[in-house]
Amino acid sequence: MNPLFDIITKQLTEVWKTKELSGRGQSYRCTCGRPVFFHNSLCLGCKSPLGYEPNQAQVRALIPGKEVNTWHIAGMEETSLLWRQCENFSSPAGCNWLVPADDSHSLCISCRLNNTIPDLDDENNRLWWRVIENAKRRLVAQLLSLGLPVQSKVSEDTSNGLMFDFLRSPENGPRVLTGHANGLITLNVEEADDAKREKIRQDLHEPYRTLLGHFRHEVGHYYWDRLIADTPWLPKFRELFGDEQQDYAAALKRNYEQGPPSNWKDYYISSYASVHPWEDWAECWAHYMHVVDSLDTALSFGIRGEEVEARIEPFTVNDLYNPEAPDAQRVVLLMNSWVQLTTVLNELARSMGQPDFYPFVMTRSVLRKLHFIQIVVKSIQISSSKVSEIGL
Repeated sequence: MNPLFDIITKQLTEVWKTKELSGRGQSYRCTCGRPVFFHNSLCLGCKSPLGYEPNQAQVRALIPGKEVNTWHIAGMEETSLLWRQCENFSSPAGCNWLVPADDSHSLCISCRLNNTIPDLDDENNRLWWRVIENAKRRLVAQLLSLGLPVQSKVSEDTSNGLMFDFLRSPENGPRVLTGHANGLITLNVEEADDAKREKIRQDLHEPYRTLLGHFRHEVGHYYWDRLIADTPWLPKFRELFGDEQQDYAAALKRNYEQGPPSNWKDYYISSYASVHPWEDWAECWAHYMHVVDSLDTALSFGIRGEEVEARIEPFTVNDLYNPEAPDAQRVVLLMNSWVQLTTVLNELARSMGQPDFYPFVMTRSVLRKLHFIQIVVKSIQISSSKVSEIGL
């Protein structure tokens, strides 16, 4: 499976500035030809059951197998491959992911990452858990498509794996804080309540706050531990992001008391990124994932450059972390396409009286950090003997 970055930049090269469509049309299609989407478990046209197959990264129509509760993927009935629906298909999570029939796990790759789920006797928790799982599945699907390691700390890799606690603050107890520690991402389930999350966003003067944004930020901390800490990348990280050995608690205290530096917009993607090098990395990681996933979606719907033309001062390879990196031209294409697309989408949002779709400014300092992240991600697919060729 080609990493998602390679797929997207190839499509950008071939179709972004041409009259040719990307070839995928809608994001996914049922065998009846109707469009279906990432969260769908039933085609509303022909009523075929649907399932998401994470290896193919596709929502596919299903055909019942000979064995009870087994399925073939439509068009692959002649193969011996059988699938089961994730055990959480019938739970409030409503998971539409598939599991190989011979897999020892009853849960899919995404659901087996759960360490703690909310108390499902509470109606609000049931509703919020579904919203949370929808966002987490999109996160996990993208991580897999990027070729990043995704293993459960609960059942697969207790040392280096990933897991989630979805907790709710007790009525009179301390507030659950969203965060990451040693492979465990904790999320306050009340973040799934739009009204409560919006109030927090306004109280903290944030331009953007979503469940998916939380997940992408916190998983950035996890991959810092996996990909940067105690590796040859660490000195390069410190040159670009700063020394993470500085006192984190003191940095947070300083931020809350004094606010961000007056020139933070010149160097950081958000004011929170200026708090500490760890937060700068996590914020940039989240935005790298925003860019890649959103452009992939735009391309899958046939959006082309001519349709989103906007006057921008384009980035060049000399703005990158390493202009000599093999993917330099494609990274520039990716980021210029993103700025071009979001400029138009922001104007569309304003036309509807809505907040900007992407309320951030991508500076050259931020671009260098995103390119560094791209290089690190890319290094996962190559041998350690080739690392020097991509910019270490």
